[in-house]
Amino acid sequence: MAIKPQPAWRRQLGAILIWGGTIFLIVNLFAPQVFGRPIPQVPYSLFIDQVEDGKVASVYVAQNEIRYQLKAEQDSETNQGGALGQVLRTTPIFDLELPKRLEAKGIEFAAAPPPRNSWFGTILSWVIPPLIFVGIWQFFLNRGGGGGGPAGALSFTKSKAKVYVQGETEKITFANVAGVEEAKAELEEIVEFLKFPQRYIAIGARIPKGVLLVGPPGTGKTLLAKAVAGEAGVPFFSISGSEFVELFVGAGAARVRDLFEQANKQAPCIIFIDELDAIGKSRASGPFMGGNDEREQTLNQLLTEMDGFSAAGSTVIVLAATNRPETLDSALLRPGRFDRQVLVDRPDLAGRLKILEIYANKVKLGPDVDLKEIATRTPGFAGADLANLVNEAALLAARNQRETVANADFREAIERVVAGLEKKSRVLSDKEKRIVAYHEVGHALVGAVMPGGGKVAKISIVPRGMAALGYTLQMPTEDRFLLSESEIRDQIATLLGGRSAEEIIFGSITTGAANDLQRATDLAERMVTTYGMSKILGPLAYEKGQQNAFLNDGMMNPRRAVSDGTAKEIDQEVKDIVEQGHANALAILNHNRELLETIAEKILETEVIEGDELQALLAEVKTPDNLQIPVAA
Repeated sequence: MAIKPQPAWRRQLGAILIWGGTIFLIVNLFAPQVFGRPIPQVPYSLFIDQVEDGKVASVYVAQNEIRYQLKAEQDSETNQGGALGQVLRTTPIFDLELPKRLEAKGIEFAAAPPPRNSWFGTILSWVIPPLIFVGIWQFFLNRGGGGGGPAGALSFTKSKAKVYVQGETEKITFANVAGVEEAKAELEEIVEFLKFPQRYIAIGARIPKGVLLVGPPGTGKTLLAKAVAGEAGVPFFSISGSEFVELFVGAGAARVRDLFEQANKQAPCIIFIDELDAIGKSRASGPFMGGNDEREQTLNQLLTEMDGFSAAGSTVIVLAATNRPETLDSALLRPGRFDRQVLVDRPDLAGRLKILEIYANKVKLGPDVDLKEIATRTPGFAGADLANLVNEAALLAARNQRETVANADFREAIERVVAGLEKKSRVLSDKEKRIVAYHEVGHALVGAVMPGGGKVAKISIVPRGMAALGYTLQMPTEDRFLLSESEIRDQIATLLGGRSAEEIIFGSITTGAANDLQRATDLAERMVTTYGMSKILGPLAYEKGQQNAFLNDGMMNPRRAVSDGTAKEIDQEVKDIVEQGHANALAILNHNRELLETIAEKILETEVIEGDELQALLAEVKTPDNLQIPVAA
């Protein structure tokens, strides 16, 4: 339940009273000293002379000051310009003879009485300091909580969940989500339960208590959860898993309790926990295995709440999202807690087209824009990637002072996302430029003969991104979910085409192929250790389970513990596969050396070759007869 802040006028009135009282106290205590008539100060030697001359009537001796009053009969000249009976002061020194001198001259002397405030000032001195302390405390509470009440900075045990109530924020429904039709179909049942809970309860059915959305980053898990709340028209509590964890042990568990208490008060409602793995990691792993750390206490409380709040008739549903389901604790995934796991995967061609249509409605498109072509050129893009793509295209159009987004803007945006920004300020020498040109044309010619990685769409020697001095863009012609052994070998040969071109033309190699070698070696190793594509080692898997199933392809799983002999065989097989690809790349480029030089010289003039011109040149590539592996159909 959202905590109601105090009215602004009440907070302002309290501040005025506190500051007004503070100022009054300061004036009462210090005004007499500041605005009163000052008492003249004289040297101590003059004070002694006046005592000896019998001019002093009375003396008050304090620790740090001596005040004395002159006799009334003294004239102004003798009184140093002061009026009759003037009060003077001096700074005392260590003088043990002073009492004897005063007594000998018959001068009245006494210790100065302690300063006394008025009764009103005494009361203020007891009342105002506590008020100041309370005011400072209230200030920190208001500053931390966005208003009064217990949700301030010092209330560590209160939930930090954001509450979205229907009508207060923009409504998001399933119409705003595309490309995840299977996930939407599974979540529609949750919506029906939240709308008509009695229909299910009457028949004895029990809706899942928790639904776990699993998928790569950017695929729309959070958006799906908001769409469920929008379709059902119920409050939506949103919080990240990391917001439960605090420095103090027990604060996270208290926040979990508070969150479910608030949710029960607003039921029916949805609790959405993003990045669940921040608190839900397996308790059987990690440095605090079986301990009493903050994360484990928070997880234990979450497990308890998901069992406790779900009594008969409860209409609080927990949605959670993660891209690492394999790290979650088994107790969290058992039936009765997170009963269902809904896969939210990257969209296919039809899904990408629908996503592009949703985001393209927010920008002005030119007549030449073909969204289907753009969807075809963006395989593997998640929903967030496509949203960023449309925005990048719109930014390019605005930068070029166009009123609509053109197809060329989308093409440039795709290259920005894939390869990075152009670095025209990075000037290459003529020698380096020639090496880059032959390197990229080598990739393109091998890719034209062995198209396991897709159709060659563009060759450029304009530097992009952090380190790319040039690039060859290969675009798939269709969505692929499986790759054959020959297609993977095609990709390895294409990756080694740049290095092979350098060997043939210049007789030496450069550091430009470092990334190509890394990717080729990774592909070959996965062929042997993961896919079982080795005739010597057989159909065995030498890598551990798919811990990184949803991470980028560049992430490798650790290898299983194998014998030294098996490890040597794996290394030898990987080396043989890469060397075969290298040999095929050399054979193709030697067979088409004249075309290699022709295209390289042309790209040195234009810097970029694409479209029909590139396809016409690549159509002249000839396949040699001495390839060691069959060409993929």
